[in-house]
Amino acid sequence: MIMRIITSTISILLLATSAAGETVVPISYGNMNRWEVRHIPESGIIGGNTKTLYEIAPNDTIDGNIAYKNKGGSPWATSNVLAHVKGITKGSNAVFPDMRAPGDRAAKLSTIIERVKVIGLINIDVLVGGSIFMGEMIEPIRSTDNPYGNMVMGVPFSKRPKALQYDYKVEMPAADERVYSSGFSRKKTLPGRDNAEVYIILQRRWEDSDGNLYAKRVGTGRERYAASTDGWVNGHRLDVQYGDITGTPGFKDYMGLIPEDKSYYARNSKGKMVPVKEVGWDAPDATPTHMLVMASAASGTAYIGTPGLTLWVDNFALVY
Repeated sequence: MIMRIITSTISILLLATSAAGETVVPISYGNMNRWEVRHIPESGIIGGNTKTLYEIAPNDTIDGNIAYKNKGGSPWATSNVLAHVKGITKGSNAVFPDMRAPGDRAAKLSTIIERVKVIGLINIDVLVGGSIFMGEMIEPIRSTDNPYGNMVMGVPFSKRPKALQYDYKVEMPAADERVYSSGFSRKKTLPGRDNAEVYIILQRRWEDSDGNLYAKRVGTGRERYAASTDGWVNGHRLDVQYGDITGTPGFKDYMGLIPEDKSYYARNSKGKMVPVKEVGWDAPDATPTHMLVMASAASGTAYIGTPGLTLWVDNFALVY
């Protein structure tokens, strides 16, 4: 039901505007003005506080440990999660609504460290890179072992846009370091700053007789941001390149195919979560079946990032 709602949402032209022979189609909820507020009572053993989580969804307030599912036709999920780990209820929030102007909000994505400490029972630090993406987050989270296994990445989509358009702003901390902290391994400090990033990936997916999911890459637009911006960059255009882009000017390794060990997940026809293995580049004129859009205050490997790195995004649209 959720995916049918998302499919119809993406296919509808919402307040499309035309200029210079192009059509700009806002993505549903992409103006970041509507948010659900969730008040999560955490376990008494870790203090019993109420954690506030936010979702890009119809304006509403929800009290209680209720697993979130996409609402109101919103195609967006976030890295904000309700977790039940070792019998402990914990909320994590790294994506916030932020007032950009009176009556106008943006999404604020931050890299943070979530801490859970109970003497003699549990003592974990988990680095969380604030992210929003098209798809679904499956709650509650019960383990940090496989972060992608709880994320349904991508929505059904069969168009061929020229570009992803959005506004963004970056604040990069001065510290020239990254932190690795997955919760149950020792926290490490690594050299070099992380980057914020935004991408649009178009895939043509299929399923074999055993329920395995595969994909070929149809279109690619991906950028990383390594420095603070001078305020907002408005109407930024991330062009989509079709077919094999490995030989094109400006190609970076991170724009390439998704490695198998970092495959994103989706539900197969039986409803089982399985990795989507990207096995090659599709023809330049291929028609996609799915679109992935993500904005994140971290890039690369899960649980690695620069605490304090913050990315704001707003006004997502597709250009045709």
